[in-house]
Amino acid sequence: MVDYLIVGCGLAGIAFAETAIEKGKSVIVYDNDSQNSSKVAGGLFNPVILKRYSRLQDAMEQVKLLQVFYCSIENKLCVKDKIVFDLPVLRKFFSIEEQNNWFMASDKPGLTEFLSTTLFTKSFNGIQSPFDYGQVLHTGYVDTQMLIAVYRDYLNDINSIRFETFDYGSLSINYDRISYHNLEAKHIVFAEGFGIHSNPYFNYLPLDGTKGELLIIKAPDLELDVILNTNVFILPLGNNLFKVGATYNWDDKTPIPTPAGREELIQRTKEILQCDFEIIEHLAGIRPTVRDRKPLLGTHPDYPRMHILNGLGTRGVMLGPFMAQKLFDHIENQILLEPSISIKRFAPA
Repeated sequence: MVDYLIVGCGLAGIAFAETAIEKGKSVIVYDNDSQNSSKVAGGLFNPVILKRYSRLQDAMEQVKLLQVFYCSIENKLCVKDKIVFDLPVLRKFFSIEEQNNWFMASDKPGLTEFLSTTLFTKSFNGIQSPFDYGQVLHTGYVDTQMLIAVYRDYLNDINSIRFETFDYGSLSINYDRISYHNLEAKHIVFAEGFGIHSNPYFNYLPLDGTKGELLIIKAPDLELDVILNTNVFILPLGNNLFKVGATYNWDDKTPIPTPAGREELIQRTKEILQCDFEIIEHLAGIRPTVRDRKPLLGTHPDYPRMHILNGLGTRGVMLGPFMAQKLFDHIENQILLEPSISIKRFAPA
């Protein structure tokens, strides 16, 4: 008997699998590669919602944990290339008024530790910014494609992953165990992202999903060694490559890049860059977003050995390790989940 069956090997599934393994638990992960939002994610971690100048709940705790979590995976798996990168996030100012709004926000309780009160004045070739930048502290990004690739290889090496579609009809739920084909487990955790809509046990939850598209561009004349956040984010990848995103579409639920998304990103990028660029790749995915913008954690109301970790939205790299730890403590130590993240806030139909 294994301790956990985990369905999904994106950011949420990896976060829970690694949390459980580090606590001495055995896991079997199922993944059919049908959900690609984690692989095409921007991977940024930023503790501040810059549109509203508001701090995320538990932001500092999440940032500290993610650093330990992803660096631990790097060390444990002897990853040749880094997974987590500390990089400043800069907000480009377009006016004196925007500068003033920044400094006013930096005085807000909870934001002083994240918003620098010193203007960032460095010039970057390819970008004109006469009003300079504001710097967000404790930021960076995770190479989500690298993370998923190396972690799947690790799970495969320890015979803890099955590359197949999970068959809900073959799941047998008993009071003291979960049975699936020839396996028995103490618990099952569903971490399927937008795939929740095919899950007969949790598809009552209001995970709407938001389509996001991004570009990989090549810009030899752009000298940028920070993450720029304006009407798009521009993230340096090295070798004159940059990740640019992202769009938000609440109606289209297909993970297929669109001409409209491509054109929107091109036009937004041209508003920022004063240099030529070419498009190398165009990617799309469905973010697992919930209407109240909170994660979905908890235990099924009828099946005490069935659980869910979902709804991490646009901040999966920050929320993943933090929420995985909360769910693990909820299952193993009966620690109650906060009402704002518990699935109990949504009753089955």
